[in-house]
Amino acid sequence: MRLRNIFIIIVLLFGCFFVNSQNKQLLYDFNEVPQALLLNPGMKTSFKWYAGVPLISGFSFQAGSSGLKSNDLFANDGVDFNTKFREKVIYGMDFSDELSGTYQVELLNIGFRSKNNEDIFYSFGAYNEGDAIGYFFKDYALLAYEGNTNNLNKKFDLNHLKTRGEILNVYHFGINKKISNELTMGFRAKVYSSLLNFTSTKNKGYFVTTQGDDNLLESTLEADVEIKTSGVFELKDIIDDDSQANGAAISSVLGKRALLGGNLGVGFDLGFTYNIDERTVFTGSLIDVGFIYHSKDVRTYSVKGFASTEGLEVRLPEDLNSTEDQWRTFVDDLEDLVPYEEGSDNYITFRPTKFYTSIRRDFGKEIESKEACYCTSTSGGNNRGRVYKNSYGAQLYAINRPRGPQAALSAFYQHRLGNVMSLKTTYTIDKFSYTNIGLGASLQAGPVNMYLMADNLIGYSNLANSKYASVQFGLNIISWGKK
Repeated sequence: MRLRNIFIIIVLLFGCFFVNSQNKQLLYDFNEVPQALLLNPGMKTSFKWYAGVPLISGFSFQAGSSGLKSNDLFANDGVDFNTKFREKVIYGMDFSDELSGTYQVELLNIGFRSKNNEDIFYSFGAYNEGDAIGYFFKDYALLAYEGNTNNLNKKFDLNHLKTRGEILNVYHFGINKKISNELTMGFRAKVYSSLLNFTSTKNKGYFVTTQGDDNLLESTLEADVEIKTSGVFELKDIIDDDSQANGAAISSVLGKRALLGGNLGVGFDLGFTYNIDERTVFTGSLIDVGFIYHSKDVRTYSVKGFASTEGLEVRLPEDLNSTEDQWRTFVDDLEDLVPYEEGSDNYITFRPTKFYTSIRRDFGKEIESKEACYCTSTSGGNNRGRVYKNSYGAQLYAINRPRGPQAALSAFYQHRLGNVMSLKTTYTIDKFSYTNIGLGASLQAGPVNMYLMADNLIGYSNLANSKYASVQFGLNIISWGKK
């Protein structure tokens, strides 16, 4: 299989993942929703126990692009598509522009308070997640579109190819402990089972064309390019095999990988909540500090070496009948200098670690517990057990990406309507948008908790002209209180 085909596979895989940057600013520190524990295992909890409804307790979907909108190419504006593609993509995008995305589906999520120590809360479960990122390969696109003869002395940077993605199941167990009235801390252990993975993030080298000495042009390639995959080609072999039912076979393979039969790894989350004073709360967490070791169904593809050539040297008339042999020798020499290799070496990938922190100020009337309801304490609130009608504050988010940390800053306001409903709105500035306004709601109907959250609401008026969309929802059964 040639390297070109590998690039096609990467593009197709990335298309499957295109489902932004994993920031869940609406859900973070939303104490009424159990799923917020997955973003901060040290969140203050008032639950006696909870159980998520399988498959619909937590679903999130995010899609975004930092450099291009659908409308840029497909708007009915009378401009030729080729012209728009040239101006908006080839010349309009930069190598730092990206497509990045994630989805997450909870399979199981259960939490319960310790019978021996009411200050300890346990939670465990599993979820399926897909995550991918691909940066625009600017110099590759320019070289393909313009060629090299009109770009003398320009070094085309091979580092512009950076992409990675994966689908995996995550099994987790967390412990949350109230240390004092001011401090709550939490830890969550994780086991990763990778269904498939691809990564190409450490490429380097260049291609340059200069004036030649013996011929018109001299081309020089210094390359160190590698693509690693796991879990991909077993699925490809099944699809290519006409002797069996593809659907059933693929489901069987993915099912085994999901149940700890894939490439395995381990990780952890850390978090805390600290009351600075009666109404001021400071939080922080690190999510997905971990790695996966890939040893099953592994394929690696690389081009490494250095070559400089002025092309074929033909002397007439003596070389007139040997041009084909010269060409074969020329190609063989280049392949010796810059060999293309396929392998099956094991490799390690690190999870995209996330960092959250926030400062929150509570104000307004204190909400009292409902003594005659199903609950024994009020939902939400701070470590001292008090809940106020209103909260405002700021959140900072960062994620580790192939081109360095990517950050987002959010301001938020939260309003509680007694013990029944809580509303949270956010304004977020990040790489994708400066006008991202989000709204989230949690509704408590007896023991049933429902939540719905959506980001970038302004963009929903015209999704084709938006760079980002996000939605989260879930359904839980909750018993409040410590006894």
